[in-house]
Amino acid sequence: MSEREGVGTVREWRGVVAGGVGVLLVLGGAVGVPAAGAAAGVGAGGVRINEVVTTGDVNDSVELYNAGTSGVDVSGWVLRDDQDSSKYKIAAGTVLAPGAYRAFDVHGAFGLGAADEARLFLADGVTLVDSFGWSAHSDASWSRCADGVGAFRQVDTVTLGGQNDCVAASAWPGGGAVATADAANVFGSDLSGLVVDGSVLWGAQNSGKLWRLVSNGSGGWKPDTANGWGSGKALRFPSGSGTPDDEGVTVTAAGASGGVYVSSERNADSSGTSRLSVLRYDVSGSATTLTAAKEWNLTSALPAVGSNLGLEGITWVPDASLTAAGFRDESGASYNPANYGAHTGGVFFVGVEGTAMVYGFVLQDSGAFTRVASISSGMAGVMELQWEPQASRLWVVCDDTCDGQHRTLQVNALGVFATTAVYNRPSGMANLNNEGFALGACAAGSKPVYWADDSNDSGHALRRGTVNC
Repeated sequence: MSEREGVGTVREWRGVVAGGVGVLLVLGGAVGVPAAGAAAGVGAGGVRINEVVTTGDVNDSVELYNAGTSGVDVSGWVLRDDQDSSKYKIAAGTVLAPGAYRAFDVHGAFGLGAADEARLFLADGVTLVDSFGWSAHSDASWSRCADGVGAFRQVDTVTLGGQNDCVAASAWPGGGAVATADAANVFGSDLSGLVVDGSVLWGAQNSGKLWRLVSNGSGGWKPDTANGWGSGKALRFPSGSGTPDDEGVTVTAAGASGGVYVSSERNADSSGTSRLSVLRYDVSGSATTLTAAKEWNLTSALPAVGSNLGLEGITWVPDASLTAAGFRDESGASYNPANYGAHTGGVFFVGVEGTAMVYGFVLQDSGAFTRVASISSGMAGVMELQWEPQASRLWVVCDDTCDGQHRTLQVNALGVFATTAVYNRPSGMANLNNEGFALGACAAGSKPVYWADDSNDSGHALRRGTVNC
């Protein structure tokens, strides 16, 4: 509550800042109370105070959210606590697209106390846009549920810069039983990303290896022994050298005939340096080593992370699914595939372990790329992504870091991906280091699902279960 004035420096909060498994916890005791004079409806242009953090590593932070349908330039707008003498001026050039979040570290201008208030004013410093008052420190976060329109609650996960963690976890939406899906000690450790491609299951192994798996006749999988696939195939960068630390794998609507796409976080031959890449491989031949036909090095378009905390999961979503859902790109405009040149007919979504964020990229045939989405997972990490076309939803999966939690996201009315459900792991599965997840085809009301256990617990890397269609 000082009289210092801060000129807005924006912290680019991405994903989960505090630890925890991301399950909503409504705490007893003190509750938020509307501040006197608070705006009764949606703030100017749809902008509202959406999250407040008063304690912890990111104390004295206020997040704004645009719940409207048009972009809003908030340059020069003013944040205050309960004292009129306090002032934090938002930096010039700050624009909130529809559905966008932006968090501000106000600590250099004033502090947020245990009983205090966050207020947002237009650039005149007089016109009140929105406000929220509370009677106890955040633990860990004061968050609107739902974003932009609901009441404030205490939740146990800080999500500055992303969707508030307002969805409570529920039981696994399928059978609780889980069985092994491979023979003992076939793969060893480090089997990670999975994707079902018709009758084939592709698996990415961190040691720079790609597996082509076929049915073992009893609901599980075994290595294909034809065309040199018996022990998996070694992967190389386009130069023919290096060892991609491949964590995720996906295919487009063309299936493997259009290439198999792998997400890699570094060159294992230079393991201390991030190299956040998507690589395309022609898998049609019999050679036991595959050299990438194309690489999209996304490192410059993503936040810096540790060399072993990069791209974990990847999945491809058709343009038609995105446009039908009203998806908007990062500019706030409706996504128009024609604006991005020749590409695969869809958007590749990648999960970054270190930021717990999901990013969408159009990968052009030329090798160029454009980032079109930045999505907070609400979890402590992202290990796998899968698009489920029948339900038009994106699965985001965490490993034992999050007790095996799975989340589903769909495009909401604002054109952005938002969490629709949070699921605990099946009751019959231990808290394994699952870094891969894939869904099969629906039959008789359920579909098979598969997990890849990076740690090869009990000598098995693959497990299977079911999920309701």
